[in-house]
Amino acid sequence: MVRETNRHFKFDWITIILFLLLVGFGWLNIFSASHTGETIDYFDLSQPYGKQLIFILLTFGLIILILSVEAKFYERFSSIIYIISMVSLVGLFLFGKNVNGATSWYAIGGMTLQPSEFAKAATALAVAKYISDLNTDIKQLKDQLQTFTIIIIPALLVLLQNDTGSTVVYGAFFFVLYREGLPKIFLTLGVVVIFLSLFSLKFGFLITTIIAAISIVALYFLSKKKPPIVMSLIALLLCMGLSFSVKFFYQDILKPHQQDRISLWLRLEKDPEKLEQMKKTFAYNLNESEKAISSGGISGKGFLEGTRTTGKFVPEQHTDYIFSTVGEEWGFIGSALVVVTFVLLLLRILHLAELQKSQFSRVYGYGVASIIFMHFLINIGMVMGLIPTIGIPLPMFSYGGSGLWAFTFLLFVFIKLDSNRINEW
Repeated sequence: MVRETNRHFKFDWITIILFLLLVGFGWLNIFSASHTGETIDYFDLSQPYGKQLIFILLTFGLIILILSVEAKFYERFSSIIYIISMVSLVGLFLFGKNVNGATSWYAIGGMTLQPSEFAKAATALAVAKYISDLNTDIKQLKDQLQTFTIIIIPALLVLLQNDTGSTVVYGAFFFVLYREGLPKIFLTLGVVVIFLSLFSLKFGFLITTIIAAISIVALYFLSKKKPPIVMSLIALLLCMGLSFSVKFFYQDILKPHQQDRISLWLRLEKDPEKLEQMKKTFAYNLNESEKAISSGGISGKGFLEGTRTTGKFVPEQHTDYIFSTVGEEWGFIGSALVVVTFVLLLLRILHLAELQKSQFSRVYGYGVASIIFMHFLINIGMVMGLIPTIGIPLPMFSYGGSGLWAFTFLLFVFIKLDSNRINEW
């Protein structure tokens, strides 16, 4: 690590302030969700709020370290950072600690470290490095496959650790590739795959095949340039294969609790009694979260005044369901302000990304925005019951040292790259 001298830097304080607002307000809600009502010791390491405060204080040291390193370091050593990150993921299969069915943590003394959180930032650096290479053309199939490989390797390693939620986040890199010129056909195929998958689970193989056939025939007649009939037949066969594969994956690959969460979300269960039992067993957190949010009304019940929060009705409320604390104690107004803060942060990152003179910095900036957006979208949607519960923390907000440090590293590396923009030609 080399400290830069005789160079000019201008850190984007808007981004830094938005980050600090999210971290600070997040801690207040972690405090509310985890305090016991007894004498308060803010540094009580037996309580989540005490641990999180220590994590936050250590975060400032991490920020200083990140901003002290030469900006070009992150580009030059991005491949090494990626390899180290992949090795740390592989090491979990030998030395990892199993928590809630997922082998995603290293036990270090009395603390745990989750390398999958840092792997997202490492992958963003590796993707930016590869795409910005002079010999890379993302419109070429060879380079597309190599880029997909960089993304798929950590996604598969995380999936094998039974951490489905973190695996889904890697889909965020699609936005990055699309911005850099990935052909629109991939966007079309992505939308088609999602809809066919949902239709297959909801309506079955036969109805999905009929819908696909009707759509292909309609597209054939509406197209000015008629594709060969053979291509249309191949497209239909691929749709049928996808539909069958999704059903097979759902029934034979996913574990029972994962099937039940999807079943509840899509209302697949027809037996009223079994559906009610599933709600009590697998949707308890969600039901209590929704009750907490709705009870907050417009302005909320007030800080430390949320009855469902102080009563610990929502299990693990300080982690994945932290937004329910915001809804109950700060109401619609507070919830809206949190959402607006996230949106402003995302827009600011995208704005800065477009200002970059270096393609590496631009691609990485889009990677940062995409990862934060995916976490934000999934967590808020999960807490409100709009998508299945898959265990995704709210960035800079939920409890956890690994998540906080990983997002700090992810964001402040970009802030450092952006500060070096004035020195690039």
